[in-house]
Amino acid sequence: MTVKVGIIGAGGMAEYHIAGFRAAGAEVVAVADLNVEAAKALTSKLDIPEVYSSLTEMAAKSSVDAVSIITPNKFHKMLAVEALNAGKHVFCEKPPALNAEETAEMKCACESADKILMFNFNNRARPESYAMMKYIENGDVGKINSAQAVWTRRTGIPGFGGWFTNKALSGGGPVIDLLHMIDLALYFMQYPEPAYVMAQTFSDFIDNKDFKGPWGIPDVADGVMDVEAACTGFVTFKDGQVLSLRNSWAEMIKREEVSVTFQGTKAGGMVQRLFGIDGMDDTSIDSCELYVQENGNSVNKSIIVEQDESMGRVRSATNFIKAIEGEEKPLNTIDQAIKLMKIVDAIYKSAKTGEPVKID
Repeated sequence: MTVKVGIIGAGGMAEYHIAGFRAAGAEVVAVADLNVEAAKALTSKLDIPEVYSSLTEMAAKSSVDAVSIITPNKFHKMLAVEALNAGKHVFCEKPPALNAEETAEMKCACESADKILMFNFNNRARPESYAMMKYIENGDVGKINSAQAVWTRRTGIPGFGGWFTNKALSGGGPVIDLLHMIDLALYFMQYPEPAYVMAQTFSDFIDNKDFKGPWGIPDVADGVMDVEAACTGFVTFKDGQVLSLRNSWAEMIKREEVSVTFQGTKAGGMVQRLFGIDGMDDTSIDSCELYVQENGNSVNKSIIVEQDESMGRVRSATNFIKAIEGEEKPLNTIDQAIKLMKIVDAIYKSAKTGEPVKID
C-alpha cells in the first residue's frame, strides 16, 4: 500500500520533505497552511492535488496516512498530538517541541495511537553520519568518553522580530534552533543518560542587524527579540561521559562551523562542515575523519562519502516512510527526543540561575 502524506506548513523546508517522501515511493496528496495562498503556490509548483487551511480540515477530508509538520516550534506539540489522535503517523521538524514536558505529552499520544512519531534530525541522515555510525556500531571507536558539539555562526541571525527571535514561539535562540550537533553527538555516544548541565548564554549582538544571516524570514518591525545569540555549555552523563557544546547565531569567529568531534577508547573522530559564507553551501568544505594509533604512528583516516547538499534533509524524510513500511529502523525515537529536550531545558535553567542543573 502506498503511504499518503499531507504537509502541514508551506515553508521552505517542505520541498525537502516532499522530495524525501517521494524518493521512498510515498504519495504527497495534500498541503495545509493558514496562508491558503502559500499552500496553493506549493501544490501548483509540485503537482499536489489537495489544499487545506488546517490539519483539522485535512484530517477530516483527506485520506492521508501520515503528516509532516513544518511550522513554528510553538505548534509542534499541538499539531503532532492532534495528528496522532487522528490516527496519523507524524514526521515533525526540529525541535520536537518547546520543552521536555511537551515532548513527553507527544510520547503519550504516540503510544496511545500506536503510530510512528519521528523528528527531522536530518544531520543523522548525512552520508558522513551513516559512515561514522558504521565504525561506531562495529566497535572500531570503543566507548566515546567525550565529545564536542559545535554549530556556530558569525552572522546568522534568521530575521529580526519574527518567530525565530520570539521565545514564546520558538522556545529559544540558537540553542534550540541549531540543536542538530548536540543531537548528533548524543547519537554517536549512544544517547547516554544525562546527569548535570552547566551553561551560559549571551545576548550580545542579538539586536544588531550587522549580524543578520543571508537566509531566514523577513524582519518584523517592533517584533520581539528575547532569545540568546550564543551559548556555551557542558553536560555530564551518569556513566562518566561528557559533552561540551557551542551554539551561536552571532559570534566573533572566522566562519560558520557545523561539527561533532569525539574521543573514544579505540579511536577519535570528526564529522564537520565549514561554510565560507554563513548559511550558504557553494563554498562549504565537508570532512569525515577517524584518528587512530597504528604501528606506533598517529594515523588520520579520511572517510570519503558522496556529497549531499541537502545535509540529509531528503534522506531523513525517506527514512520516515521506510520506517512506516517496516523497511528501515527509525533514525530517531521519542525517548531520545525527551532526553535532548531535558538537556535543552537544563541549559536555559543553568544560564538563568548561574548554577549547575541536575537532570532527573
